[in-house]
Amino acid sequence: MRSDQIRQGRLAGERSADIEHFLASMDADRWIAEADLLVDMAHLLGLSRQGIIDEAPARALMAALLDLHDNGLPVEAFDERFEDIHAGKEAYLIDRVGEDFGGRLHMGRSRNDEVATCVRIRLKEEILALARSLADLRATLLDLAARHTETVMPGFTHLQHAQPTTLAHYLLAYEQAFSRDSARLREAYARVDVSPLGSAAFASTGFPLDRDYTARLLGFSRPAPNSMDAVAARDFAIEVLADASICMATTSRLCEELVLWSTAFVGFVRLDDAYCSSSSIMPQKKNPDVAEIMRAKAGSVAGALTAAITITKGLPMSYNRDLQELTPHLWRGVEAIRQSIPLLSGMIGSAAFDTERMAAEAGRGFSTATELADVLVREYGLPFRTAHRIVGRAVRHGSLDLATLEGAAQEAAGISVVGLGVTEEKIETVLDPRHAVAVRDIVGGPAPAAVAAQIDEQRALLVHDANWAEETGSALSSAFKDLILEARRFTV
Repeated sequence: MRSDQIRQGRLAGERSADIEHFLASMDADRWIAEADLLVDMAHLLGLSRQGIIDEAPARALMAALLDLHDNGLPVEAFDERFEDIHAGKEAYLIDRVGEDFGGRLHMGRSRNDEVATCVRIRLKEEILALARSLADLRATLLDLAARHTETVMPGFTHLQHAQPTTLAHYLLAYEQAFSRDSARLREAYARVDVSPLGSAAFASTGFPLDRDYTARLLGFSRPAPNSMDAVAARDFAIEVLADASICMATTSRLCEELVLWSTAFVGFVRLDDAYCSSSSIMPQKKNPDVAEIMRAKAGSVAGALTAAITITKGLPMSYNRDLQELTPHLWRGVEAIRQSIPLLSGMIGSAAFDTERMAAEAGRGFSTATELADVLVREYGLPFRTAHRIVGRAVRHGSLDLATLEGAAQEAAGISVVGLGVTEEKIETVLDPRHAVAVRDIVGGPAPAAVAAQIDEQRALLVHDANWAEETGSALSSAFKDLILEARRFTV
């Protein structure tokens, strides 16, 4: 193919290979190559509909674009001498149908609005794919929770035994967090779902384009209302990276706990061998490598977010070439979370939880001391701070039996709990982890009935979110199919 046709008018001389490589965006452009063909087809249909391009060049161009859609872009279109796929593809079209025809496709359009439109199309697809993956993960967590509503385990604060809870309650905490990630992505999708096409370089164009028509062809809800903002804005990309970073931070927390829980000195979970690796020197090792890599991916996504913000923070309106450097960070961040969420779902769904080990640990570390203090308040009328002090003093002395509690009460508060009617049998009942869980039956608590209510509520929300992802994805796919059909009809 020819050299870069965009340079031929204003600029002279040849670039070195180092300069071409420095300026090229071809690696990132592979993400948007297919979307770019759709944008070309929609723009061409718009030009024809408005009488801006004659029938002969329009048909020739559409036939060439459909051939590229059916058979793929040639390797030459990604040659770095063209800087980006848009110029490489245009050079291919000019070579194929001649400049008199091929040189007309770019009327009323800049690479600025072209690339912004392509990125938004591709990002919408990625958001929907991620929303579906999150729905699968949430379903896995809810199914596991439903099977473990009475699986008592220790809850922790500061990595210290704190209070008994259930495995279901624990899993639902993560499901709640991932449901918020789903909500954030859905909200972000609405802000991505506007079409920059027709904004040209930034000041729109004197050609009478119908931007509503091309937006509709490409599955957008509407055209972007300001042409300068349309090409300059990348806050939509930053927002998605922020949402991905939040989601990956939660993912990393869960992976951290799976790593800890799978150790011999905790022993709460056995991860499936498929998600683990062994050592090159220590034959006994079973290392939770998928979870560890996933923790690291959280850092990579956060890094992509930081890079994107830093790139845009000092840019004047409207388009600046710096924005090209943002796009690879966007795709790296998106790819990291796209890989991680399905793997996380499979890893936790195939994990084997040692419920006996969890139950054995549930009451250790004086984890039911809070319930004992609460009972002294609820049933024996003590102020909470007094009860807290008495139980804390008993823990200091190393036991919560009646004799130790009585001594602690007299020492710390000058009262007798025996005189209040506290018995050894009462203390044994109160200190049972299952009792401590069962009495916490208010909304959001770990008691089986409260957890069951949480599961029902979250399943209803999950159905709503999953339906949105499927319906929105189906509508977008239908728009693309209709566009291709219209393009094929155009050439008949």
